[in-house]
Amino acid sequence: MIGAVIAMDSEAEALLSQMEIKNILTVYGKPVYCGTAFGKDILLCVCGVGKVNAAAGTCAVLGKGADVVLNFGVAGGLDEQTQLAEVYLINRAVQYDFDLTQLNGGAIGTLDGETENFLPLYLPAVDLPRRALGSGDRFNDSPADHALLCSLGAHIRDMEGASIAQVCKYAGVPCVQIKAISDTYGSGSTTEQYKRNLSRAMLNLKAYLQEIIPALG
Repeated sequence: MIGAVIAMDSEAEALLSQMEIKNILTVYGKPVYCGTAFGKDILLCVCGVGKVNAAAGTCAVLGKGADVVLNFGVAGGLDEQTQLAEVYLINRAVQYDFDLTQLNGGAIGTLDGETENFLPLYLPAVDLPRRALGSGDRFNDSPADHALLCSLGAHIRDMEGASIAQVCKYAGVPCVQIKAISDTYGSGSTTEQYKRNLSRAMLNLKAYLQEIIPALG
């Protein structure tokens, strides 16, 4: 069963509009839609924005029987390797606001007990370009954050993906992440870009769901 963990209603609608919904649960205070789409059983949790919400949403679908987790939504592009409204498959993710360097000298984003700062993600057989993701609990235009993300090797930033990957790793469950670019660094206010491009980016992402979901087991 596929567990979809989506931050916002505006993003979740891309799949909800194509689901036959059979039941709606509340788990950890979050709505979980139970149904089918593209021949697959799906649990879709609208988790809310940020890493803690995303981790709770991931636990919600895993606790209800999901054996693969799908996260999709919009995200920000950091460099020339991402284009506005284009869709990318995430191949690895890091929490750029997790920092134990002063304590143990590890690279920024290296979780306690890990040796690498990036967590690998499952890559289904779909024809999409692959990019690295940095996640943190900040939505801003900060040059310092941009420089940090680029120095880590991230091409895309969001507020949920790496925490979902962390929970899935601990649970031993594959995690697939798809991101559409709603804003790009250096092209004006990311807030204004996000508002202007959200619908277009999600429309492009929605078109890939009929290919992605059947490829998940």
